[in-house]
Amino acid sequence: MSVEPQSAHRAAAEDPDLLALPPASALIVDLDGTLVDTVGTRIDAWATALRHAGVPVERSDVAPLIGSDGRRLARDLATRYGRPIDHMRAEEIDREAGRLFDLLNKDPAPLPGASALLRTAEALGLPWAIATSSRPEQVVASIRALELDKVPVVIDGSHVASAKPAPDLFLRAAEALGVAAPGCWCVGDSTWDMRAAAAANMIGIGVTSGTATGEELYAAGGQVVIRSLDILVAGLRPASSSDAAI
Repeated sequence: MSVEPQSAHRAAAEDPDLLALPPASALIVDLDGTLVDTVGTRIDAWATALRHAGVPVERSDVAPLIGSDGRRLARDLATRYGRPIDHMRAEEIDREAGRLFDLLNKDPAPLPGASALLRTAEALGLPWAIATSSRPEQVVASIRALELDKVPVVIDGSHVASAKPAPDLFLRAAEALGVAAPGCWCVGDSTWDMRAAAAANMIGIGVTSGTATGEELYAAGGQVVIRSLDILVAGLRPASSSDAAI
């Protein structure tokens, strides 16, 4: 699907893919690369942490794995370079990548449409949450950058045994919001988001603001792919309370 650079409201209202979706019982949104422009910083932090751990990765190796469970990312790349590691070492590298990210992520910027999307959901009475594979200490600066009117519901990697592409984060978010999983719209920029949404039996909406292409997002299970969150703002349609409740 392609969207011309015109009014976001008009584009969303005329988008047949968005119009074909059932109304949302809740909105669950990824953080890095979806709401805030931090993917490049994540890549830099991970590449540095892995190189310090003796895994000579390139940034291009790391980019496709951003958004997945950090311990999985560390294990996959270490194994690819012939340096397999155990769970404890993967945990250490994950924590170091998070520490480096905190040092680098000093002035994150919201992506186009991010704040408008969340404020529109709030105005419509549509429950929403942020679901991220990151550790809780890594999300503070990014959420602050969104300048929200209230403290959001955030489900992070500390809340689940397995982060994306496992469905646990999204299922936990639906539970926290008190809605049934099948009616949730899950918005993310990575293939891991789309795989997690599909595994959770939720509606995956991909946005090409990260490193994944539209084709990759569709192949991973995305049902709709958009260029910007601006396009989604006018496309939000809350389900009735009787449809949304668990």
